Amino acid sequence: MRRPRTPRTLLAIPVSLALFAVAQTGLPGRAPAAARTPVTPAVRAALARLVTRGGAPAAALLADDGSGPRFAVTGNGIGRSDHFRAGSITKSFIATVVLQLAAEHRLSLSDSVEDHLPGLVRGAGNDGRRITLRALLQHTSGLYDFTSTTRGAVPVTPLQALRIALAHPPSTRGRYAYSNTGYVLLGMVIEQVTGHSYATEAERRIITPLRLTGTSFPGDRVSLPEPHGRAYAADGSDVTGLDPRVAGAAGELVSTLADLNRFYAALLGGGLLPSHWLREMLGTRAAHGSYGLGLYPVKLPCGTTVWGHNGRISGSYVRSAATVDGRRVLTFRVNTDGVTDPTLEPALLAAEFCPRTP
Repeated sequence: MRRPRTPRTLLAIPVSLALFAVAQTGLPGRAPAAARTPVTPAVRAALARLVTRGGAPAAALLADDGSGPRFAVTGNGIGRSDHFRAGSITKSFIATVVLQLAAEHRLSLSDSVEDHLPGLVRGAGNDGRRITLRALLQHTSGLYDFTSTTRGAVPVTPLQALRIALAHPPSTRGRYAYSNTGYVLLGMVIEQVTGHSYATEAERRIITPLRLTGTSFPGDRVSLPEPHGRAYAADGSDVTGLDPRVAGAAGELVSTLADLNRFYAALLGGGLLPSHWLREMLGTRAAHGSYGLGLYPVKLPCGTTVWGHNGRISGSYVRSAATVDGRRVLTFRVNTDGVTDPTLEPALLAAEFCPRTP
């Protein structure tokens, strides 16, 4: 749910290391994996450091480069097929639905919020007539992030989240400033345009066609689907049961490693959006290179740029990244809010996506 930034300090728990790989059918259009497809030693070591140096109770990843999925886990308490809270990865799903509606000419990214939700965004200098849907998607609306007040711990309705935000003056419009409020509004716009909730539209347009059988929008359901492990807050408390309304359209999603890989591979591979709209999604100029429309790029030390999103919600941190063509994809997760060492995530991405010297 939180913005794309380095995770904060979290619980450290000594654990034993267990790494393994198992076979699984690949992403759409790919051949089944070989009986056992191991991760590379560099990736295995980078994953282990999330526990040994990063303080996560357990970490797991699933990667695919076309040769078959490769799974690894370190620590105890995470399984390959576990369901977990995906936090702000929800934004990639919401943005995809909005762009599909734009491709269908049911809305325009240059529409104002006022065009779809008249009179709703007013107060403390905020004005929905001056905020476009593109600005919501790209976090350049200036709207206050309601989770800065709730800390992602208080269940709220969309209108309650908006009231919290509208009690604060906007930041500079046109400047990138990550705000969960914008995606709550986009969820409301989807419902206004289609007559259905954002969850229903995402299920119809993305989850069902891609056969993402482990992915759902739980609404107000506090429990996770089986199977699942435990989730721990920074202070070590068990937060496996969580009301998803702390995040709503900005971070409600529950998913699995395999489903997130399948989604990003399909999205970046052109399976969900026409080419013009996929190019729009990857445009970062308005956010000065920081963010596209529900995705953001990271340039690795070797020069490779990967696209995807992270998700942080109480008890869970997850990161999905893929090459721009979607042919190579990785998702990793830890069963707490993040890791203590900010260098570990980029090191893991580089271990997977940067060319290896023989």
